[in-house]
Amino acid sequence: MIVKDEAMQPINFLAEARSISNEIINLRRQIHQWPELGKQEFRTSQLVVQYLNKLGISTTNLCGTGVVGVLEGEHPGAVVALRADMDALPIEEKNDVPYRSQREGIMHACGHDCHTAALLGSAKLLATHRKELPGTVKFIFQPDEEGDGGAAPMIEAGALENPKVTAIFGAHVSSLYPAGHVGTIVGKFCAASNPFKITVLGRNAHGARPHQGVDAIMITAQILTALQCYISREVDPLDSALISVGTIRGGTRSNVVAEEVTLSGIIRTLDADLRKKTTNAVQRIACGVADIFGGQAIVKIEESFAAGFNDARMTKLVDRSICKLFGEDKHISIERPSMGTEDMGAFLAAVPGCFYKMGVRDDSAGFVAPAHSDRFMVQESALPDLSALHAQVVFDYLSSC
Repeated sequence: MIVKDEAMQPINFLAEARSISNEIINLRRQIHQWPELGKQEFRTSQLVVQYLNKLGISTTNLCGTGVVGVLEGEHPGAVVALRADMDALPIEEKNDVPYRSQREGIMHACGHDCHTAALLGSAKLLATHRKELPGTVKFIFQPDEEGDGGAAPMIEAGALENPKVTAIFGAHVSSLYPAGHVGTIVGKFCAASNPFKITVLGRNAHGARPHQGVDAIMITAQILTALQCYISREVDPLDSALISVGTIRGGTRSNVVAEEVTLSGIIRTLDADLRKKTTNAVQRIACGVADIFGGQAIVKIEESFAAGFNDARMTKLVDRSICKLFGEDKHISIERPSMGTEDMGAFLAAVPGCFYKMGVRDDSAGFVAPAHSDRFMVQESALPDLSALHAQVVFDYLSSC
């Protein structure tokens, strides 16, 4: 729980963070009430800039709505970054709270409001101890995590340069774990993703004379079955791969053989070789099945997020920080990676670091809904704890360099 400066004066980040709990929670509620979709985080970005500037932290805007703040300590040292995402989701909120979303059809259903508020809280803690800070901290507020992915554009725009970052850390709130508990995992923590779209082309005909047409709906049904057969028969059962189809659209009337069907979905994998094999399989299966039945398939597969990977040394550092702040009983060793995606992986591919999970579940309050739910809600007492952890991790990293 204690960090010491050269004069051996204790810094109790947890106590300091909890003393500004109301401020951190209020920041979260402001952001929650006015959610913004990816690349549209103008209000949130302005709030971040104003708050950091009041702390004496210089800021730079990148990629439209992205923000990078730089805090230079009074002692020379390494450069470490903390990252939060800012965008919301196109979901209509159903929570009945005073600070519910004021924007129709948009909601912070994935906790990015929490990430932003907690990172601002850590900025305040660290700015307060600028004189003891043995190095430089970059605060990276990233847009568009839920869309095309804002991490790679931020990196390309120089978020990790001038000064050059040597390690990066970040967190995601999770309704899987009790509030105040923190989970970590070494190595792979989330999946790579490849969104895809398949257009199946047939030939229409009267429903009473199907032999005169090529049924795109029937071909699509066969493609769906074949894709799942690939997962069950061509992928090692001990490996992880998913092919999920989320939309199917086609046909014009109930008595007409459909000429065209489009389906879209996503491929998720943890291994780079399996990622390539699975994307090739989707192309092969869709085109092959369509050809067998006299149709045609046009397949478009996007290269999206890479798998996320936590550096072993950085994760051990975070583990020690967690135990130092909260005690060993609040640390959770996550056993298996998630098949969800997270573009923090782009930052972690560029520099070593760790992405940890802060529990926000509260069964007694009914805060149990999963992320991306219209009733997602968090136990806000976990937010100052996350601010404290960010600050502790920064000091522990810089002190170890």
